[in-house]
Amino acid sequence: MAATVFFLNPLPAVGGTAVLDGKEGHHAATVRRIRVGERIVLSDGEGGIAETVVTGVERERLEMTVEARMEAARPSPTVGLVQALPKAERSELAVELATEAGIDSIVPWQSSRCVARWEGPKAVKGVTRWRGVVAAASKQSRRAYVPEVAELHSTADVLKRVRAVVDRGGIVAVLHESAAEKFSALKFREVAEVLLVVGPEGGIDDKEIAKLTEAGAVPVLLGPTVLRTSTAAAVALGAIGVLTDRWNHAPLNFGSPE
Repeated sequence: MAATVFFLNPLPAVGGTAVLDGKEGHHAATVRRIRVGERIVLSDGEGGIAETVVTGVERERLEMTVEARMEAARPSPTVGLVQALPKAERSELAVELATEAGIDSIVPWQSSRCVARWEGPKAVKGVTRWRGVVAAASKQSRRAYVPEVAELHSTADVLKRVRAVVDRGGIVAVLHESAAEKFSALKFREVAEVLLVVGPEGGIDDKEIAKLTEAGAVPVLLGPTVLRTSTAAAVALGAIGVLTDRWNHAPLNFGSPE
């Protein structure tokens, strides 16, 4: 059985003692009822991985000895997501699925056709909620890297990000059901960075499509069916995984200790 993954930053060196407390300690000791002798994988969320064995258990607190360390390489190309705000429960589903599928960063976008409106304190609450979902999904999917969730972006903010990716030689793909170019035709294997742009339930406004295209993005057709905004990014990530070497990385493994 695969060892359970918990997050701890910074990670101790090999032979050192790691302590899980707070929310992670509560989850490990109280919810999961982990006991002495069990093996746990710790991740710092930034590529650092530690293989440990539990040496002490208290209420909402675990102590572990670090037996091995490694640094996981980032998949290439990196893939970011600009996600227009979905409505209701699909908001968190979109973020969860994208994280489990391997997204490297997420930008919440207040596009013109979004039904959901994040304003003032609601924007802060929404971003915080997405970050919590990303952390939980990263743990469940045994990820070495926890995707960064940016602050809420306006369309003007998104256009700046698109231009920056294009200037660095990356690909910006706008998923659109009316696009003429196929997603699979883009040369993902030849770039180091990809940015996916996913619109809201009502689709991306024509004026926004024009601005994104002018900034260097490419509207593309992902497949023959129309996907929900909450599932489109995850499906696109699966396609990129096949079209590039992103899925050639092995699951969390341990080599020689440091």
